[in-house]
Amino acid sequence: MLETAIADYHAALQDEAIARATWEALTVGQRECNLFFGDRPLATVMRPRFLTRPQYDLLRRGVGLVVAALQRLGDALLADPALRARIALTPQEEALLVRDPGYPYHSAHSRMDTFLTLDGASLRFVEYNGESPAAIAYEDVLAELFLSLPAMQQFTRTYAVTPLPARQRLLDTLLDAWAHSGGSGSPRIAIVDWSGLPTHSEFMLFQRYFYDHGIEAVICTPDDLAYRDGRLIATRFQAVEPTAAPAFPIDLVYKRVLTSELLTHYGATALDHPLVRAYADGAICMVNSFRAKLLHKKAIFALLTDESLHDLFTPDERAAIHAHVPWTRLVRPGMTTYQGAAIDLLTFAHAERERLVLKPNDEYGGKGVVIGWETSPDEWARALAEALRTPSIVQERVTIAYEEYPAMVDGAVQIGRRLVDSDPFVFGGEVHGCLCRLSTVTLLNVTAGGGSTTPVFLVERGSEP
Repeated sequence: MLETAIADYHAALQDEAIARATWEALTVGQRECNLFFGDRPLATVMRPRFLTRPQYDLLRRGVGLVVAALQRLGDALLADPALRARIALTPQEEALLVRDPGYPYHSAHSRMDTFLTLDGASLRFVEYNGESPAAIAYEDVLAELFLSLPAMQQFTRTYAVTPLPARQRLLDTLLDAWAHSGGSGSPRIAIVDWSGLPTHSEFMLFQRYFYDHGIEAVICTPDDLAYRDGRLIATRFQAVEPTAAPAFPIDLVYKRVLTSELLTHYGATALDHPLVRAYADGAICMVNSFRAKLLHKKAIFALLTDESLHDLFTPDERAAIHAHVPWTRLVRPGMTTYQGAAIDLLTFAHAERERLVLKPNDEYGGKGVVIGWETSPDEWARALAEALRTPSIVQERVTIAYEEYPAMVDGAVQIGRRLVDSDPFVFGGEVHGCLCRLSTVTLLNVTAGGGSTTPVFLVERGSEP
């Protein structure tokens, strides 16, 4: 059914008038809704990602079980310094683990980055963003825009589509954390990250959403924060409405700044930063807390796939890990296991380049990733040597998902093959909503629009009116 639905959507775009109207509405709508990553529109394709309900159920169950295992693993990491050493935390990150955040989850909201093939036969996880997942608001607003597109309007005469909104789940998560930590009433929220980021437009979408739900929220940077008389305040901030107030008192921090960047930026003085001091004193609720770093490190997959730790998990969790999490190890000399057999890790990594990927232990956006099967033996050897100096993981190759997507190029619709990832949002232990990112794999497709985000809808066959 899914292949037929996709073909039917593409068929609607063969009508030149519908195609042009769809592209114009998408272009204008993104401008009006500020759906931009920096100065680039989020969506450069004219079709959303369609999932069947069984596919979404597979995502929800698989991700839910692995996230439950991660929560259990986080508990074990907190209790065992020797186990924590295996995810390569820095001394400052260790120091930030001391305080309980006041709510039960190490990562109150997160995102699992996965590849789900079109036929649903393969679902494989490649990374867990346990600290500061982006795109929740982007996906919600983009879905609303896509529902209004002429091609979608025609498509929904035959098919029923269901969006997967997640903004309310994020707000509920923030308010639940606030209540768990002893707060009452509506908290005053600060969305905190650096200035000039390409995601600033999403901060504005969230700020407006909070405001529309009766909650004061400002956007500010770590440099704008001060801690005075037991109170965290923003001395400079972006508010929804103009204000002459010299400061904004903060109850809850929606933390978008990455801990690693905060620590690197302030160096030796980072632990004395107002945000860190306010958190340590329990003067604020912060989501996610610094303990999210336990699960955010990419080496967490090395622990999930280590047979010696499987007694930590339930049978269902072990089955989900086996089915969905690729073999992963922190790069270091010594023996380990692969498919139950003892191996020397570095010897194996050198010999099996074609089936492996190298990734920095704590980076994002594809920074520093080395793909073995696209790399020469000499380049791979140099990358492995660097991985011994900078904490990195080696991970087994997974089945990558591809689909055909339409884009407008030089006034005509072109349908091209794109790599597709499916990245469910997780709130507590439950999946609600999904990010979909696309990338091109040929020069022609790069010319046709390059990377793109597109909203995710459940689809099922409806009936003609």
